Amino acid sequence: GKRKRLNTSVLYDSDESEDSDILVRKVFAKRHCIMDEDESAEEQQPDKTCPAENVSTNRKQKVFAKLKELARQRATRRSCSSENCEDSDGEAELEEEPLCHLSVTSTEGSETDSDSMKDFIVEEDDDDNTEHIKSENRPQQKEQNTSNSELLAYYIPRLSRCDHYVHFKRIVKAFLINAIDDTFLSSLYDGTRQKQYAQDMLLSLHYLDDRFIQPRLENLISRSRWKDRYKERVDCYPDVRIIMKNPKNISCQACELNRYCKFNVLLSGKLYNSRTLEADDFMSDDKQVLKVGTVCANRTRVYHNLKHFKYKLYVDCSSITESDGVEDEPVKDTVERLFSHLEDSGWIQKRYNDLEDYMNDADSFQEEK
Repeated sequence: GKRKRLNTSVLYDSDESEDSDILVRKVFAKRHCIMDEDESAEEQQPDKTCPAENVSTNRKQKVFAKLKELARQRATRRSCSSENCEDSDGEAELEEEPLCHLSVTSTEGSETDSDSMKDFIVEEDDDDNTEHIKSENRPQQKEQNTSNSELLAYYIPRLSRCDHYVHFKRIVKAFLINAIDDTFLSSLYDGTRQKQYAQDMLLSLHYLDDRFIQPRLENLISRSRWKDRYKERVDCYPDVRIIMKNPKNISCQACELNRYCKFNVLLSGKLYNSRTLEADDFMSDDKQVLKVGTVCANRTRVYHNLKHFKYKLYVDCSSITESDGVEDEPVKDTVERLFSHLEDSGWIQKRYNDLEDYMNDADSFQEEK
């Protein structure tokens, strides 16, 4: 700003004696205002705010892009505990730029830039009001999310979510029904049964195959050196026994690599349909004995347990219905009675725990060296 002019009145006395009769004359000494060259330049050029006007437009756009990015990061990291550290790093990068590069003329300013700078201004009153508004809108938002999930479950039943144990209990009940009426599973898959309970069972069967078993089987195969012929054999035989023998330095019959093979894999059982679980009696007594190494033997055990778990569960349910001994009872009543007994005795929970153990073994199986 301008420096204030000082008009100092000075008294000149021709005689220092107090008794002098000579009149005293007042003379005002004028003192010129001294101004800096920069300040005079500002008065002459009031429109210019900083020498940064000569900086290229691309340079300014980069700076504005940094500000927008930092504002977006602050908005997305409010709930993180490391918010202050991360933001301070971003602000330090901006502080290294000269201040004059951040000058904005009235023609270059925009509403977007001003909005991005609002995240750097702390307004306690506005924050309190915002929290109050959020707390009022939470119940309404919760209702909206609930309605959306209900719509998804109605129009796309495969996306409906429920507990894994609920899916497993539906599967057990479906196997009990099919053990009494052997056309039940086939009617589920071909779409004959359209009632809600049947659709729920079909959904749970797909969930077991597509979410629990198949992804883990593919992961085990993709990380192994198994040959296709050995995999097909393991897939076809529902029974397996792995026996330790004397080690021999031969070619492993699973990966065909030279290994100290000390395990015999004994495969047996009937071939069955993966959906209807109907067994095929053709060559029912066929067996395969394969010499494999340690890693392939462990992988065979993990893979086989998960691959044939559903069929083994159905076989157990069929054995329970056969040993029931109650005749002349409706199918629905028989299934409900057997299911309640299995649930109360903890049999269903035990089999579900076995499935979880098999899945954990598949997830934790190390990659073959």
